[in-house]
Amino acid sequence: MKNLLIPVDADHPERTHEALQEAARTHAAEDVTVHLLSVQPAVNGHVALCFGAGELRALQEQAAQEELREPSGWLQAAGVPFTTRMQVGRRAPAIAETARVLGCHRILFGNPAAHGDGLFGSIAGQVRHLLAGTPSCEVIGS
Repeated sequence: MKNLLIPVDADHPERTHEALQEAARTHAAEDVTVHLLSVQPAVNGHVALCFGAGELRALQEQAAQEELREPSGWLQAAGVPFTTRMQVGRRAPAIAETARVLGCHRILFGNPAAHGDGLFGSIAGQVRHLLAGTPSCEVIGS
């Protein structure tokens, strides 16, 4: 069975929706499992000192659950099997590492946002760079 990874983009839900649609089409054509990923930002050590043990992690998990709710509902309604995951850290490295751990053959990002890719290029481009030595994982989207 092949694995598809969809990193949820809470800032651009239309991109996530495009990736979900592509995952549904792929699922109809071949045996795949979809993995939804929420990447929550790491918190500076000074800020972390303001939280009790486990409190920060609980807040990150809650934010991830909220971020994953709509895409999960969409896949469930479409009859596509999926899992959900949360990682904490910088977005591109967390996506690349998750793809490696899960043995993903494809990462779906959707089309780029209309306002550009930002100072360091797109997240998809960064992930492509990080996975350059992993030819079995295709990054789709910009």
